[in-house]
Amino acid sequence: MLSVSALTAMRAHAQEARRAGRRIGFVPTMGALHAGHLALVTAARARSDIVVLSVFVNPLQFGPGEDFARYPRDLQRDTTLAAAGGVDVLWAPSRDAIYPEAPQVTVVPGPAGDRLEGAIRPGHFGGVLTVVLKLFGVVQPDVAVFGRKDFQQAALVRRMVRELNLPIDLVVSPTIREPDGLALSSRNVYLDAVARAAAAALPRALAFGVEAFRSGERNAAALADGARTVLDAERGLTVDYAACVADDLEPQVSADERSVLVVAARAAGTRLIDNVVLGEGLEEDIRVAG
Repeated sequence: MLSVSALTAMRAHAQEARRAGRRIGFVPTMGALHAGHLALVTAARARSDIVVLSVFVNPLQFGPGEDFARYPRDLQRDTTLAAAGGVDVLWAPSRDAIYPEAPQVTVVPGPAGDRLEGAIRPGHFGGVLTVVLKLFGVVQPDVAVFGRKDFQQAALVRRMVRELNLPIDLVVSPTIREPDGLALSSRNVYLDAVARAAAAALPRALAFGVEAFRSGERNAAALADGARTVLDAERGLTVDYAACVADDLEPQVSADERSVLVVAARAAGTRLIDNVVLGEGLEEDIRVAG
């Protein structure tokens, strides 16, 4: 595996690969790699000749009081995991490489970026889309892979790719879960035993919604309220939202098989998000053994 940090080196390597006719797959991450990220690498490998994984903790997507300073960083461990996972190029640029000056030109996500996570974290998705576009500009991938756990992020990146006419195939890979259903996240390392037990209410809430849908419930508000009831019953959680939306993030009155039930809550101050496509269910996600 080739490890690079300079933007120019990454661009040169990508240009060489394209000249050789090689299809480039790209997995953008903020590091703290886990099995979920490696599943994205596997998905990229299946669709490309060379897999690039970036590690960059993007300051533009963190708001005041959020965990930018303490976000887990361990590039040596990430390098080892990336190499073992089949990454061809690990790109870990510095902050100055990505933002040589305070950005004045940024991506505006539109109304869908102000809902759900956007309402809780104002400006977050503008920061996400801006950095993703900058990374795309350097790597110029043929395919980019994102995880479904970050459903709203993936939907907004898909919209950006479509509206800006970017020649990129966007793949959204299933969520990787712990045996009890908790979605893998780099922030899970913040959870102590008590908070970890409380966090398991998120997949339980999603499972409740799926079962209600399979039993014939189609009222989107009722499905969301049922999931929220499960979360509210867990004393260790502070609930931010539960909602049932279309796969393009639009609000819904009546749910269908493509509708997405999304939840967000805090366990001992650690913010967790999760979602499920109602017509698929949690069993469609890939589970981690052990």
